[in-house]
Amino acid sequence: MNHRLTPKTAFLLTLAPLLWAGNAIVGRLVHEAVPPILLNFLRWAIALLILLPLAGPVFRRDGPVWPHWRSFALLGLLGIGIYNALQYLALQSSTPINVTLVASGMPVWMMLTGWMFFGVKVSRRQVAGAVLSIAGVLLVLARGEWGHLLELRLVAGDIFMILATIAWSLYSWLLTRTKLPDEIRASWAGFLAAQVAFGVVWSGAFAAGEWAVSSAQVHWSWTLAAALAYVAIGPAVIAFRCWGAGVQQAGPSVGAFFTNLTPLFAALMSSAFLGEAPHGYHLAAFALIVGGIVVSSRR
Repeated sequence: MNHRLTPKTAFLLTLAPLLWAGNAIVGRLVHEAVPPILLNFLRWAIALLILLPLAGPVFRRDGPVWPHWRSFALLGLLGIGIYNALQYLALQSSTPINVTLVASGMPVWMMLTGWMFFGVKVSRRQVAGAVLSIAGVLLVLARGEWGHLLELRLVAGDIFMILATIAWSLYSWLLTRTKLPDEIRASWAGFLAAQVAFGVVWSGAFAAGEWAVSSAQVHWSWTLAAALAYVAIGPAVIAFRCWGAGVQQAGPSVGAFFTNLTPLFAALMSSAFLGEAPHGYHLAAFALIVGGIVVSSRR
């Protein structure tokens, strides 16, 4: 497939990180109200209910999903069952900014995954772009002072997020390399619903295991209800639609650089909730991240 980055594709790949940054903020806000694995299951169960009216025909007995159920089961496991569950688990012990910053290693994992499993060559330009983008997120992490990086300490949540990032890299490559009928790829709702349906089964099984081995309870409130509505509609349905369309147009390697906008958006949102104004280093970090995207996507 001939990948290229257009303004429309760039918009799609920017909107997804913005919504995912909000997902990290909301996940942290409700981390004491609902167990993380159960939160992931509820999020995607609601998303599936939203998608079914738009994609019901793909699940008919003679529909295009069932001959390829193994592929959709794998996509659902990696992109929905594992990645999102590990992210919410990470937010139990880490902050939204740290979680999204750890995920900023996505370009590196994406290049390694493509090289190791899909025979994709890594160019010097892609390496240079990765360095620029990662420098941008490190600048945010250091709060404008490089010496602050020496104070960084990884916690359990950071480890969970590293594992989540690896799972997402595999998911993104499989999203474009798995052979699926054009009939189902042509319908974004059907394509996403097929993944979500299997992802809900995985996340439901994981949530049942969590419930069996822990004493965590759900503390229902209007705040939790609003949070579930947001994570199901924004970061789930809308963001996945944007990411899927953007990655198929620009390719997984270029798309990975746009995920580095997530920690920048998370930092700005965290500052807004704390009443702190953005700093100059946020602008510098944005310039580095965008520079990495431009360098890596040039032919």
